[in-house]
Amino acid sequence: MQKITPCLWFDTEAEEAAEFYTSVFPNSRILDVSRYGSAGPRPEGMVMTASFELDGQTFVALNGGPEPGFSFNEAISFQVSCKTQDEVDTFWSSLSDGGEEGPCGWLKDRYGVSWQIIPTVLPELLSNPDREKSQRVMQAMLNMKKIEIDALERAAAQA
Repeated sequence: MQKITPCLWFDTEAEEAAEFYTSVFPNSRILDVSRYGSAGPRPEGMVMTASFELDGQTFVALNGGPEPGFSFNEAISFQVSCKTQDEVDTFWSSLSDGGEEGPCGWLKDRYGVSWQIIPTVLPELLSNPDREKSQRVMQAMLNMKKIEIDALERAAAQA
């Protein structure tokens, strides 16, 4: 059993967001949808929570409401490790659709949740013991929105 489960606070979009996220990530599914009862505080029958799994990681989406005005920001993000450029491209395109592209592999999705779409080669190149090589990779990354693996590898290979 997973000990730590991220809970994402939405106004009214919890089920919609869970459906979106499970459509983006392979091996994902909605686990459970619970609804508010007559005790409230939201209207009876409205989705209260949607539990879902993204490739083995459980999340809960909560329709907590507009008060006290919680919103997502970059202080919390979810990293998506990608082995190939095709994976980077697919997750970047899907998650940024209706959202906002940011620098260095960061984006906000249509709900304002922050994601980092990171190719697995990036931390390997950045931790290279050749300091000049790792700094060229860092400089290349700093000039990108979506991370491009070929450009990182070209930067690493420069003499």
